[in-house]
Amino acid sequence: MQQVDIQLTRKVAEGFIIPLGPANLVAIKTDVGMIGCGAFDVSALDSFSYPAVKIRPSIGPSIVDTEDLLKGIVKEANRSAMGRGIKNGMTGRAALELL
Repeated sequence: MQQVDIQLTRKVAEGFIIPLGPANLVAIKTDVGMIGCGAFDVSALDSFSYPAVKIRPSIGPSIVDTEDLLKGIVKEANRSAMGRGIKNGMTGRAALELL
């Protein structure tokens, strides 16, 4: 597993890359919520009132690293995340700034 710090406007988030053979499990979390690759079930996290966002790649077939998440596009946001102003179609970085 690789952990990296992501500098945001008002805080630092933690990024995680977990190699799973042919794919990586990639997520970035703040003290409030997280954005992640398509492997995350953001609806399930909503049952804990945890803001979570699923990101699709802006280029290429899959999310490989945290840069891909930041440049990617919001595909799905749970109710808790939408309550913070996150909408489908915004960038991963823009969504993360709202968390």
